[in-house]
Amino acid sequence: MKEIHDRKLLHSYLQSHQLEPTFNEPIIPHLALYSFDQGELICSQGEPSDQLYVLVKGKLKIYNQSAEGRRLVVSFKTPLEVIGDIEYIQGIDIINTVEAVSPVYMIGVHYRWLRQYSSDYAPLLNFLLDIITRKFLIKSNSFSLNLMHPVEVRLASYILSVTYDETNILFRGQLSTSSLTDVSNLIGTSYRHLNRVIQKLCAEGLIERTKEFILVKNKEGLSALANHHIYK
Repeated sequence: MKEIHDRKLLHSYLQSHQLEPTFNEPIIPHLALYSFDQGELICSQGEPSDQLYVLVKGKLKIYNQSAEGRRLVVSFKTPLEVIGDIEYIQGIDIINTVEAVSPVYMIGVHYRWLRQYSSDYAPLLNFLLDIITRKFLIKSNSFSLNLMHPVEVRLASYILSVTYDETNILFRGQLSTSSLTDVSNLIGTSYRHLNRVIQKLCAEGLIERTKEFILVKNKEGLSALANHHIYK
């Protein structure tokens, strides 16, 4: 994580995402702009939470891990999104681990400034309410995707979520083969069946599997298979 000491850039993100009315005047000086590299952790499950982040550029992966070490991807996030909102309201430790899928920019503010200056500021509270309720809607849609569509569609959707960032057209990611167990858990299938589907997509020329990565060879074909159903 790096703090970007550029107030003009910070205010440009506030303007471009129409966030200026969300924060009242006393808290503006306490807003900071941070950058995270691809693969860097923003926060980790179970750690104390003290910062609210607003995602203004890039893509995030959110996942949790069981005591046995099994990891489950919960969702992917693109702007606008908030990290630490539920923890702030509930006063709890971090629920999920959050990782940068692509290079990321986030506006951060410490909870103590929120409590001091904005605890009863209606525009911010309405903003958080909108974000939290949208998270429940997206979770419901993802649950429906797993129930109502075949594994081929779900896998295509997941691969597109990992390898492309809609906010950065230059970004091209890769799906690590070491994460396929996590993928099978997320999309609700067995590891063995997942490998069969990967072989099928490779034979159709949509993806290529190497020893370490799965690469997209035909984005348009993969998008057509996903039929606009993208994990979020």
